[in-house]
Amino acid sequence: MVRSYKAVNNQSIHTCTEEDASVLAGTIQRSFQDVADRFGLTRENASRHPSNCTVDWVLKDMNRGVVYFVLKDSGRVVGCAALEAAGSDICYLERLAVLPEHRKQGFGKTLVDHILSEARIRKARSVNIGIIAEQTELKDWYRRIGFVEGESKDFPHLPFRVTFMSYEFV
Repeated sequence: MVRSYKAVNNQSIHTCTEEDASVLAGTIQRSFQDVADRFGLTRENASRHPSNCTVDWVLKDMNRGVVYFVLKDSGRVVGCAALEAAGSDICYLERLAVLPEHRKQGFGKTLVDHILSEARIRKARSVNIGIIAEQTELKDWYRRIGFVEGESKDFPHLPFRVTFMSYEFV
């Protein structure tokens, strides 16, 4: 792990390298498994859902410029998130993942705040995300931290509708 950032208390956020791909893939898989179970998602009907994340997937992301960050609490990985620069002024928040046993403790918000900070450094105008449209509690959570809901869209390769949300810098 290359850079470290002090968050709060015993938390730290680290920029990941290829050596962290296994930890990232495992964290993402475990964090999204309950969503896959809830919506009946499998490798066959949603191969690109994060519950199916692999080391190869993370490495391919990194090779195309996606930057992954891992959040540790007292030295233990509790979650991760990724940032992709989609253009000169737009970034994507991807793979926001908090392990089930560490949810509802502010770790997701800490990761989102870090991603927003990194996007600002990159002079982004907005940070965009795509989520399962029926996951209303997640939409509400993103709204509370400043994201605005945009369009929802069906994709032929996905068994769910996707809602896009964005955080605009003012």
